[in-house]
Amino acid sequence: MNSIPYNPPHHDGLDLVFEDDWLLVVNKPSGLLSVPGRGEDKRDSLASRVMAEYPDALIVHRLDMSTSGLMVLAKGKQAHRGLSLLFQDQQMKKCYVAVVDGVVESLTGEVDLPLITDWPNRPRQKVDYELGKPSLTSYRVIGHNDEAVTTRIELKPKTGRSHQLRVHMLSIGHPIVGDELYASRDVIDKASRLLLHASALSFTHPVTKQRLSFKSDVPF
Repeated sequence: MNSIPYNPPHHDGLDLVFEDDWLLVVNKPSGLLSVPGRGEDKRDSLASRVMAEYPDALIVHRLDMSTSGLMVLAKGKQAHRGLSLLFQDQQMKKCYVAVVDGVVESLTGEVDLPLITDWPNRPRQKVDYELGKPSLTSYRVIGHNDEAVTTRIELKPKTGRSHQLRVHMLSIGHPIVGDELYASRDVIDKASRLLLHASALSFTHPVTKQRLSFKSDVPF
């Protein structure tokens, strides 16, 4: 079983993007768990930091510890039910930016590969055509770095499987730079963190029915 040492970033206050009576949108820093993990040393998380200021906040979805970017949290059970349905019905539109190893030659494309937990090596996931759950990611190349031999890429997951973007990029031969779980050591060492950022979210507000869109600057 793989484990990554947990050294959460210093808490300098919430990076709050949006707030109303029903929900919050917050930027999660890389290196911070979305929810508390097992053990006293893993209690610090985005959820616990938010709930210290908003006791009625409820988690709706997660980002990997190493991933940064936008997360939406509900304020109260009514909003939690509504937001959860948006994720369940794939009505929450998400966009990520990543830097992957190598030169991705096709400017656009899709990765349609079923995923399942690799139990002997959890939390790793793997492609499994027999037992895996359907998983679909579309991508668009933003640019290439010839010197580093990397590609900046926009990723839009149509499903929300654990580690989906990381495994899908690995499966087409372009692991995400800095990925401690899936990349080789030379690709890990190209960056000081996982170069994956949740850069945009758009959805219909579960209570007001207003269409909301949020963007977050990519920190790499």
